[in-house]
Amino acid sequence: MAPYESDHATGTGPDEDPRSGRRKAARYVVPVAVVGVAAATIGLVPALAASGDPDLPKISAQQLIEKIAKSDVQRMSGTVKVSTDLGLPDLGGLQDSLGSGQEGDGSSADPRTKLTELTSGTHTLRVAADGPERQKVSLLQRDAEYSLIHNSKDVWGYDSASNEVFHTTAQHSGEKGDKREHQPSATPDDFAEEALKSVDDTTSVTVDGTTRIAGRDAYQLVIKPKQAGSTVRAVTIGVDAKTGLPLKFTLAPKSGGAPVLDAGFTKVSFAAPPASTFDFRPPKGAKVTEEKPGEDGRREHAPGFGEEFAPGGLSGADTIGEGWTTIAKFDTGAKGGPTSSQEGAMGGFLGSLGDQVSGDFGKGTVFSTRLVNALITDDGTVYAGAVTKDALVKAADADK
Repeated sequence: MAPYESDHATGTGPDEDPRSGRRKAARYVVPVAVVGVAAATIGLVPALAASGDPDLPKISAQQLIEKIAKSDVQRMSGTVKVSTDLGLPDLGGLQDSLGSGQEGDGSSADPRTKLTELTSGTHTLRVAADGPERQKVSLLQRDAEYSLIHNSKDVWGYDSASNEVFHTTAQHSGEKGDKREHQPSATPDDFAEEALKSVDDTTSVTVDGTTRIAGRDAYQLVIKPKQAGSTVRAVTIGVDAKTGLPLKFTLAPKSGGAPVLDAGFTKVSFAAPPASTFDFRPPKGAKVTEEKPGEDGRREHAPGFGEEFAPGGLSGADTIGEGWTTIAKFDTGAKGGPTSSQEGAMGGFLGSLGDQVSGDFGKGTVFSTRLVNALITDDGTVYAGAVTKDALVKAADADK
């Protein structure tokens, strides 16, 4: 089937989020720490699609965005394939050297520790939801399984490999729009919500035909930056024709090759999952780590991959530019280069990514992935964004 006639108007006001109607925040911004880049840019592999495109009624980009915004799927279950290709070196040794205590409470069941595994490789997730008070995400492994369960006011993490349990209490359970506070971003819907925040006059939005995803008819919404300095070529969202739920999310880099992020259901059902899906009791002999909400200033919920892309994810950082070429700037306080205060595995990791550059700003090192680049100057200033190296150097020169 030929692609539909497309339109670039979204029908969304300048201060509105097309996803929810709330005041729209700043554009698609990026993580500002090199390791944070990996944690923030999780990808999901494509869902299996049947041959032959479905013959669906024509729809404009504006209408499709409105359909996504009106989607109110409360109950569902399914399987999601997860794959990440950031072009980073293997993080396994780095994570081992840092130790599990670097994030969370040192428990292997703490989601802030366990879910960093999704930063590379291919994984399978099982997901389930029954309204705003019950969600479950399970990471399936060869001989084990990790599950993160939100049931009413309880949030449980369980790692069967180590027989360790993490438990905390959700303070705001049951409030409207609260479900994402208690589960990590792990589905196309989560990623689509962040991507739609980027839609403004620096963005082209079109409908590019139809497809089949996990046995369901779907439209394809394509979001492309108009700005030349972005490293993003396009974001494609497969939208369920009946419910408006995003079933597939693909982020393609301008450099070509495999997608950096690619999210898709391979199976999906909109029937209510059994109540037992969300029941959990610590197994006999399991080590249980308790965390109180807000303890020691920690986050009250499991981290959502991609949260660092959201406007609130850059606490204390200034921004340069606009739209898809927004660059975050902050001061690390580390003089003499990015690895001067880093030793061992961390220093080696940073060194393996870095290229020396110079300009009016002085000297520095550019760390690169297939999506995000970060320039760390010798005076400790960081410039980071989903932009080209040249754009970073230009921004640093203009900032001096």
